[in-house]
Amino acid sequence: MSVSIGAGSVFAETPLSQAVNSVMGSPYKYAGTTEKGFDCSGYTSYIFSKYFDTKLPHTSKGQALEGTWVDKKDLRPGDLVFFDTNGKKIGTDISHVGIYVGNGEFYHSATNKGITVTKLSESYYANRYVTARRVLSDEQYDQLMTDSNP
Repeated sequence: MSVSIGAGSVFAETPLSQAVNSVMGSPYKYAGTTEKGFDCSGYTSYIFSKYFDTKLPHTSKGQALEGTWVDKKDLRPGDLVFFDTNGKKIGTDISHVGIYVGNGEFYHSATNKGITVTKLSESYYANRYVTARRVLSDEQYDQLMTDSNP
């Protein structure tokens, strides 16, 4: 599956869509940080470092301290979305992270699927959503959303 990110009905191949699609199919690997296998924060760290020159910690909790808080209704492509998947007291911990790509979807490394795209509205994730962070500046955002195929 490949996603193009766009505004309205005009879809373009952007640096963000190229980045998140670049390792589609890579398997899940605990503590993984390479195309041979990623855990969730290894995937987000890899994408942001390689494609956007932005260093992130290699833990979802650490990444949740980066950038600025974003209300769920104000998410834009490139924002990090965080979940509590520990199953204890839902909403009290951060244990999973993904990259929001627009249209209510995010890319992440799922333990049973590897790199995949999922709807935020999918009940498992909707019930475990905790917060979001914006780690890219407005200038970086404008660059990552620019059509790379003029």
